Amino acid sequence: MKKILFVVEAMGGGVFTYIVDMANELSKNYDVSIAYGLRKQTPKDYKSYFNPSVNLIHVRNFTRSVDIKKDLAALFEIKDIENRIKPDIIHLNSSKAGVLGRIAFKNFKGPVFYTPHGYSFLMKNVSTYKRKVYYYLEKFCASFTGITIACSYGEYLAAKKITNKVTYVNNGINIDEVNSFLDRIPTKKKNILTIGTLGRISTQKNPTLFNKIAKAFPSLKFKWIGDGELRSTLTSSNIEITGWLNRKDALKELNSIDIFILPSLWEGLPISLLEAMYLRKICIVSNIAGNNNVISNNINGFICEDIQEYISIINLVKHDINSKQLLELKKNAYENIIKEYNTKIMAKKYSKIYEDNSRR
Repeated sequence: MKKILFVVEAMGGGVFTYIVDMANELSKNYDVSIAYGLRKQTPKDYKSYFNPSVNLIHVRNFTRSVDIKKDLAALFEIKDIENRIKPDIIHLNSSKAGVLGRIAFKNFKGPVFYTPHGYSFLMKNVSTYKRKVYYYLEKFCASFTGITIACSYGEYLAAKKITNKVTYVNNGINIDEVNSFLDRIPTKKKNILTIGTLGRISTQKNPTLFNKIAKAFPSLKFKWIGDGELRSTLTSSNIEITGWLNRKDALKELNSIDIFILPSLWEGLPISLLEAMYLRKICIVSNIAGNNNVISNNINGFICEDIQEYISIINLVKHDINSKQLLELKKNAYENIIKEYNTKIMAKKYSKIYEDNSRR
């Protein structure tokens, strides 16, 4: 059985869900180890999410921010893990792991893969100078080793500007797991239309715009499933903030809403959007790569350019959420997940890429 070593610094949010689903699915055919860092949003019982056969190794010096001393220490940690595990395949996940891993494993004999999950140089909460630094750092590291596997077509197009050694596999969700959770979630009748989102309350997810939309509909209920450093920006009195929840409770909250909005400023391919589509929610998203790679306007959801478009579409849905048009839209979104954006399809595509490149 071939050994895969996943290296992931950003062990939280959508990346955590992705790595759990990937590791558990691939562990059926591979010996899987994960070298990981911890974040505030990492579930306290995170180990219980993984199959017993998955080998978890904590990298103590992984940090989200740039810290030269800790970053160098983390580089030596993951190199030591590679020497002990002796993997056949290495797969780096998130920007920090991508930079350190491609340096640490530049002489690795087997294939090295890298999935950014949203490039740092696309972040809009940092200066133009920093974004240029991130861009050239990615370009520099791409020259060492590795094939980039983007998590969406939009991320693939961004990666093509950096390297020709790139392909993509769309993110997917674990349908069986979602179904098992839904079986335990009682259906509740609601009198008020509920609009919500799921994720970290951070610049990326655009809580300022979410707050403005909530203020435009004072009679409706808004819900932010998650928490984060910009919690104080959600000032509208009709917004409920759930705080960090485990996966089952987060899905329970997501299933309780009627409309899912994602006004993000940048994305890779958001897991929360895929989950909302599978749960047959009306999905309204910003017109950015990642969102617009999976949502087709007026077919399986809605794409917005500005607040007025969000308001207009919410008014449309509010008028008749059970209209033929909206029922068809929800059905299309659900079927997209079944046919394309799920863990089984995702794992098969990754396995093919791993095996094709292992033979070279």
